[in-house]
This record gives sequence, C-alpha cells and structure tokens, in this order.
Amino acid sequence: MMNFIRRCPLGAKDRLGYDMRMTELLPLSDLSIARASAILRTGGLVAFPTETVYGLGANANNAAAVAGIFGAKNRPEFNPLISHVATPDAAFALGQKTPMAAALADAFWPGPMTLVLTREPDCPIAMLTSAGLEKIALRVPAHPEAQRLLAAFGEPIAAPSANMSGKISPSRAAHVMQSLAGRIDLVLDGGACENGVESTIIDCTGAQAIILRPGGVTRDKIARVLINANLDPEMGKPSISENDNAPVSPGQLASHYAPNAALRLNALSAATDETLVGFGKIAGSGEQPISLSRTGNLNEAAANLFDLLHQLDALKLPKIAIAPIPDTGLGEAINDRLRRAAAPR
Repeated sequence: MMNFIRRCPLGAKDRLGYDMRMTELLPLSDLSIARASAILRTGGLVAFPTETVYGLGANANNAAAVAGIFGAKNRPEFNPLISHVATPDAAFALGQKTPMAAALADAFWPGPMTLVLTREPDCPIAMLTSAGLEKIALRVPAHPEAQRLLAAFGEPIAAPSANMSGKISPSRAAHVMQSLAGRIDLVLDGGACENGVESTIIDCTGAQAIILRPGGVTRDKIARVLINANLDPEMGKPSISENDNAPVSPGQLASHYAPNAALRLNALSAATDETLVGFGKIAGSGEQPISLSRTGNLNEAAANLFDLLHQLDALKLPKIAIAPIPDTGLGEAINDRLRRAAAPR
C-alpha cells in the first residue's frame, strides 16, 4: 500500500513559492522500484539511498526533469549535478575514457567515487545537468537498491543529495522527508546509508587527477592506483571561494552541509553556550557524551557525521563545537564537510 505523507490542495505553494505535491514514502521492494521508475519516466523526482547519502533523482536526459531538482532543492543552477549510471561502460559512453579514468574506474567502481570527464559529442544528458559545461560528472553507485533502480529505469539518473541546498546531507529517509516532503514525488526508504559522506570527485580531463571534493575514496588510495598504472599520481585541489559562480562539480560551494546552529571546529572544550561533539579522547557534552567516535575511528565518524548533525539540529541548539578530527584518510572528507558547514552563510 502506498504511504502518502502529505496531501496538498491543487495550486498550493510553500514559503519559497514552490508548487507543493504529494510525497510518497515507500519501503524498497519490487513494487516501489517499479513505481519509482514510472515517476522518473514522466519527469518526476525520486529520492533513493546510495552507499554515501540519499540522492534526489531525475531523468538526466530530460532538461525539464532536471530543472525540477534545482527547484525542489532551491539549488543554484550554476552548481552541476552528478549523473548516476549502472556500469562503467555506460559511464564511458557518456564521458570520454582516458587511461587515468579507466584505471580509477577499474579500482573503485561501483563505489563512492565520481569522475569528471569530457562530454562525448553525442552525450544525451541535458546540458542543465552539467550547468552548461563540456565536462560531466559520472558515478556508478555500489548500493544494491540504487543499482536496481538504475537497471529498472534504464537511463542515467541525475542525483544530488536529497536535501534543501546548503543544508545537512541526508543519511536516512526521515532526513529526506524533513527537508523535502511536499516538494518531491517519492522517497524510497532503504534504511541508514553505510558511508555517510558523499563520493570523492576527481577531475580526469587534464594531465593530472584533481580531487575536487574529498569523500569515501581516500587520497592515498587514489595515488596508489595511479602509481600502479604508471600514471602521474600528483593530485591538486583547486581553491573554491564563496564568490566562485561556476564550479565544475558538486560540493565546491564554500558554505554547504550547514546546520542551523553556528559551528566551531577544532574545539578542545565547550564554551558555556556551546554543545561539544567529541572525537576519540575528547569527550562530548552530556551525561552520555555526544561523539562522532569515542574510539577515534574515522570510518565510524564518517558514517555518524550527518545523522548526528541532524539530531543536534532537531534540538535547536544555538552553538555547536566539534573536537579536532585528524586530516588523514577519511578525515580529509570529514573536515571538508565540517569546514563548509562552519563557513559564513
């Protein structure tokens, strides 16, 4: 039975002036996957789980459907989207395959890695998906239910994180409903996401790999693959300022992933008006200390990050302090998200 979470009268609009609609919340099943595919084929919007976070999907080949993503999220249209496909072969039919891209795809696809490639001349993906650029961001997700949806739909699915633009990314279906209910058609509930931070984005269009956004695949793993393939392992990271208006991939805006509370990083203790989130030996606030990982495990911290920020946001705290996180391995991705969450808005 379909679960209609919100019923809105015809012509109803939210506070941002966006047309309201019914949002279904369905557990993952053959029937709900079929329902999601039908919605995508008619230009609708479907949120679905991946191994990183929940994505908000639309038919990447349909410019009007893709425009719906920008409207639902209140997302700037200069901010490109990632297109999800079922296989590496499907990805390289859309973006040009280079030796560097091939080596990384062999190592990390399916998985939490996005490659930015030069668009093939006959690529059917709508230009709005890549913000009018000749570069295109592509990912092959590992999540089995995301794979089922891609197989059932049979076309690329453009899918940023399923939340209002700039806010905390969703790692559970409930987070999606809190942010987007009434603005999208369907949420497929697949439980909590495994990784908790978004994919690593790597630009493979030049002579060297450029990590545009750190994520689930760490810098040292990428370097190891490129060295083993006799390719240049030197990786740069471009500086993205708040005033840049043409990012070449998602996740490059200075202020992003933000809770409502002010955020202070690298805190060894909390001020009187702050709630401290601990890590490792630094205990957090409360009788049961709040911590990303009491054992200092970066994998656990990454998986807990967005869910914990959502929980703290619900408490309507004025200020949050975060204990230092090592900037190695997955810590690079965690610190990237925290710096953007703490940036001026």
